[in-house]
Amino acid sequence: MTPSTAPRTCLVTRREELEQILQLQAVNLRDHVSAERAMSQGFLTVAHTLDVLERMHALAPSVIAKDGETLVGYALVMPVEARAFVPILEPMFQLLETLSWRGRPLSESRYYVMGQVCVAEAWRGQGVFDALYREHRASYGARFDCTVTEVATRNTRSMRAHLRAGFEPIKTYQDATDEWAVVVLGLRDDAR
Repeated sequence: MTPSTAPRTCLVTRREELEQILQLQAVNLRDHVSAERAMSQGFLTVAHTLDVLERMHALAPSVIAKDGETLVGYALVMPVEARAFVPILEPMFQLLETLSWRGRPLSESRYYVMGQVCVAEAWRGQGVFDALYREHRASYGARFDCTVTEVATRNTRSMRAHLRAGFEPIKTYQDATDEWAVVVLGLRDDAR
């Protein structure tokens, strides 16, 4: 699909939107893209299930971008209360408990994990990524101080996009699969 107009951003309200998230996720998973495409277009690391997304969204709906009824991007909201839903992410949650942001322990901030962000290929480079994060600030700035995520440093497209959107790196570390940058985005005017 070729972009025709600027997409609108909103929170997930229907199961069909969760299903569309899974469809977009599937074609962008690291194991489903070539090394060349991963380098130029980025990639996703974690595969979710519909059950997991439904449980996450019961706590806090994620942000999506739509062109009409077609989902063209998403940015998953994963409150700390959802940490048990995706066991592979438990080491990340444990690490977050040890980190500081802006001179105080991150654990003293009201935060959620940016569970994953993806923009459909036809919409990349057109501001959708930034629009998703503007919607995060508008929808969650009153409830949370910040959002935090990890980005594989070799995923250069994603790293550049997160830094451009205002994320601040607070830690880089190596695990068995990759080198990761932990980045934080202030969601409120007084938290930026």
